[in-house]
Amino acid sequence: MEVMKIRTATVNDAAQIAKVHVDSWRTTYKGIVPDSFLDGMSYEERTKRWQKNSVGQNVFVAETNDGEIVGFANGGRERQGKFEGYEGELYAIYILQEYQGKGLGKRLIEAVVDSLLKAGFNSMLIWVLKDNPATYFYKSIGGKRIGTDELEIHGVTLTEIAYGWKDLSHF
Repeated sequence: MEVMKIRTATVNDAAQIAKVHVDSWRTTYKGIVPDSFLDGMSYEERTKRWQKNSVGQNVFVAETNDGEIVGFANGGRERQGKFEGYEGELYAIYILQEYQGKGLGKRLIEAVVDSLLKAGFNSMLIWVLKDNPATYFYKSIGGKRIGTDELEIHGVTLTEIAYGWKDLSHF
């Protein structure tokens, strides 16, 4: 496998991040999230969203030697306040299917964790759809199941699991 570089995203990366976002949702969530939602996702809309998100958020990309972005992760302050003692949140991590299982996920999360620690956050959680085939990954890197919630996407109620890390200094 070629060497991957993990770096901070710039606004110029928005279109490639959007492509990873849409393509990975369509492969990961096929049969979980309604097809109507997946089919309605557009590169253009996600590009606009990532142009905004890449400014002021900790967004990191995994890039091939050829400059192709094949994965990304972002995080920051925990957004819901449901679980006391969890200050940071891994908002998203997506990797193109053909690049999964090669250690990129852990490297991307380490970049987010480092940014959270620098911002003074010593703990973190992530919300993951229960039927996401990658739930084992969060357990394998030390995430503990701390709760669940429900989410509705295009009329279908889905269960999300929160995984948490109490002490990021040992990540």
